[in-house]
Amino acid sequence: MKREIYELGEIPDLGDVPRTMYAQVIRENRFGQPADAYRMEVVPVPEIGPRDVLVYVMAAGVNYNGVWSALGAPVNVIEARRRRGEREDFHVAGSDASGVVWAVGKDVTTVSVGDEVVLHCATWDEDDPHIVAGKDPMMAPSQLIWGFETNWGSFAQFTLVQAHQCIPKPRHVPWEDSAAYMLSAATAYRMLHGWPPNDVKPGDPVLVWGAAGGLGCMAIQIAKVAGALPVAVVSGADKTDYCLSIGAAGVIDRRRFEHLGALGSVEDKAAYGSFLKGAREFGAAFWEVIGKRRNPAIVIEHPGEDTLPTSMFVCDTGGMVVICAGTTGYLGTLDLRYLWMRQKRLQGSHFANDEQAIAVTKLVAEGLLSPCLSRVFDLHETGHSHQLMRDNRHPNGKMAILVNARRRGLRTLEEARAARGGAS
Repeated sequence: MKREIYELGEIPDLGDVPRTMYAQVIRENRFGQPADAYRMEVVPVPEIGPRDVLVYVMAAGVNYNGVWSALGAPVNVIEARRRRGEREDFHVAGSDASGVVWAVGKDVTTVSVGDEVVLHCATWDEDDPHIVAGKDPMMAPSQLIWGFETNWGSFAQFTLVQAHQCIPKPRHVPWEDSAAYMLSAATAYRMLHGWPPNDVKPGDPVLVWGAAGGLGCMAIQIAKVAGALPVAVVSGADKTDYCLSIGAAGVIDRRRFEHLGALGSVEDKAAYGSFLKGAREFGAAFWEVIGKRRNPAIVIEHPGEDTLPTSMFVCDTGGMVVICAGTTGYLGTLDLRYLWMRQKRLQGSHFANDEQAIAVTKLVAEGLLSPCLSRVFDLHETGHSHQLMRDNRHPNGKMAILVNARRRGLRTLEEARAARGGAS
């Protein structure tokens, strides 16, 4: 007879699926600050479709889309799913996880029950004509981000994913570290390697904004592995030391510069002159860090509104500003003359495809990329961890949440079971 529910960390027999599970749940009437929006509830274990995989979650990663889910802004994730015909009136967020394949749909052939996996967050319809034609699935009309644009994310005992999202977990890496890196690292990997001819090359100077955060710490390491010279932009001495410790060639403290922000009218000569002076000083600081008068071949952008004008100004002729977010605002301004006359590239980039997620996991498995895990929480602290991120009080690097792995440092299902004293 099917068990109703298992307690957190209580490990069922492999493949035994209960009727319900514990999850950190967001509801529309709680939209707001993450500390209030997330609540532990008992919800049904999701039903498995023919191409789906049910994963027993060992640990989950914390990302900013979990803040957006809690706020209900800029997108009401529940209403957006409702318009697509999904019936749940709640949202289980979380777009990074490590865990164990617990059940598979009848058409799944690439993973098996018992496989230990990390999950990437890109989903799509395999029958989408764009994908059938062999094109990049990240540009397919059906592409969605699991745990943000879809339900049944990682902040629960079980999560529902598509089979292609499952990548073999690096066996030597603990569950919590394995859960922390994927979204940020694969995003950074695509930004640096996914846009030829502007893919990163040995010797390339690379400018990384917000370098002590999740995306930034991955971009620094991936650029360094490629033989590039990553220069970190931060706002504090503690962040300086951190970025240097993970491979930055040098650091620029953005607090030295007062020109950052959206551009006004070029006709306002005083304001535009102030911007140009500040942007040139910023560029000179970049030269000083790398020891030569060479501009960044690639600029890793995600602040957006406050930094895009400077990014486009300092980017090298023929170089690329590649952007994946707008954490300071979504209205980008720039002086177009520097874009067309210097033949620069402004490229949008959104997460990664299967091959890029596999490539970045290979770097982790080989010890070339650290997950940069800085703090670990319990599942009941999901709201608190996201509130720290919302308030910009989170630590450098990445954060993770222990779900069914109830102790740090465990690397396999066997170790987790032994830590519990055997099967329950």
